[in-house]
Amino acid sequence: MNQFKQNFRESLTSYMLAAFGFVAGLAWNEAIQALVNALFPLDKDAVWAKFLYAIIITILVVIVSAILIKLSAKKDEKKN
Repeated sequence: MNQFKQNFRESLTSYMLAAFGFVAGLAWNEAIQALVNALFPLDKDAVWAKFLYAIIITILVVIVSAILIKLSAKKDEKKN
């Protein structure tokens, strides 16, 4: 039963952190969109601008993810 409680707490903590991360991501999304709209005022129906924004954000996320994975792997190597 102790193992179940520990697994439950770990899972709950992970889910809560993921939820907070999601909320932070939404906040950053709105902030970045407001910045882009302030710097480059576009027609609300500018589909190409939305695709460009999505592509740029995707590239940034891939780069940051790759960096974090490398840092995590280095940290794991130091433990062993």
